[in-house]
Amino acid sequence: MKRDMSSIQRVVVKVGTNLLSTKDGIDEGCIDHIAEQLVKMQQKGLQVLLVTSGAIGMGAKELKLTGPVKQVAMRQACASVGQPLLMSSYRRAFKKHGVVCSQILLTRKEMNNRHTYVNLRNSSFTLLDLGVIPIFNENDTVSTAEIGSAFGDNDRMSAMVASKIDADLLIILTDISGLYTADPKKDPSAVLLKEIEVLDNEILALAGGAGSLYSTGGMKTKLLAAKIAAVGGCASIIASGYEQDVLVRLMEGEALGTFIHPKKRMSQRERWLLNNSHLGTIIVDEGAKKALLSHKSLLPKGVVRVEGGFEAGDVVEVCTIDGVAFAKAAPYFNSTDIAKIAGHESRDIIELLGNGHKDVLFRPEDLVLLPDDE
Repeated sequence: MKRDMSSIQRVVVKVGTNLLSTKDGIDEGCIDHIAEQLVKMQQKGLQVLLVTSGAIGMGAKELKLTGPVKQVAMRQACASVGQPLLMSSYRRAFKKHGVVCSQILLTRKEMNNRHTYVNLRNSSFTLLDLGVIPIFNENDTVSTAEIGSAFGDNDRMSAMVASKIDADLLIILTDISGLYTADPKKDPSAVLLKEIEVLDNEILALAGGAGSLYSTGGMKTKLLAAKIAAVGGCASIIASGYEQDVLVRLMEGEALGTFIHPKKRMSQRERWLLNNSHLGTIIVDEGAKKALLSHKSLLPKGVVRVEGGFEAGDVVEVCTIDGVAFAKAAPYFNSTDIAKIAGHESRDIIELLGNGHKDVLFRPEDLVLLPDDE
């Protein structure tokens, strides 16, 4: 049975470290094969974006390091050495087909900041209109988990890219054929799941831990990425990059890998709020929670307290008194001002903060409710 790919127009392809590297460095043959397939997809009228791993692994092999690279500074050094090697190979591979590729290095900060995020969307769309294939990678040389700028893995980044540029399909290529009911390397009775309607905790429990020597992801990160994409109305396929012409065959509807169905697409602003890192927390009372769930604005009277420091327009988490997060929002006030007006009536805002302020903390369009399974 074939899958219906007729409505797909924009595709994000993510390629993992395992596929791109050999014990001697970059697998040029794999990069050639990936590039050739992406060009064929483009020639069929699809807009194609690539998210690639491999810079740290490439750098580690160029520096003749052995074993996993765990120290932050060393991972950054390897990325700095490996990234130009990786892009040089992609540029060579695409040039054979007369196609130009571009490099976009990201940290979470670019995604979290509304202005840089809009610029990223605009530049990506311009590149696609020019027939360029944008190649995304995490800027591992400067992004670290310690300072909150890292995505954590390129699977997650690929899903956020897919969500933010309104992709219809995310294809995650890995070294396994998809999601199985058990580890196929250990259990001969393991069955490949061809279709997943809803990514619930039961499905997530089927995934194992981290993957290869230099990668940060495993099957679980790929499912979590598919979950991010699904909320954005983007379908996902997890498939083996070792399968001959896998991308072309997938776009022809062949039922390879695991297909994860999308949910109803949220608005861009809702997705931006949902996928962003929150910089603080607003704790509200039960009455305010009921109002927000009924798509009403948050009044200062309903605020119990504020935690963390943030500016107006930053993304914050909205929690109940017992600490359960149920929404994310972008308030019109900074954390200091919210602390001053918490528990007060809207009419008191002028007296407490002066003129020029709104009479609500945020409106329904500035809030998104967290999924029930968050």
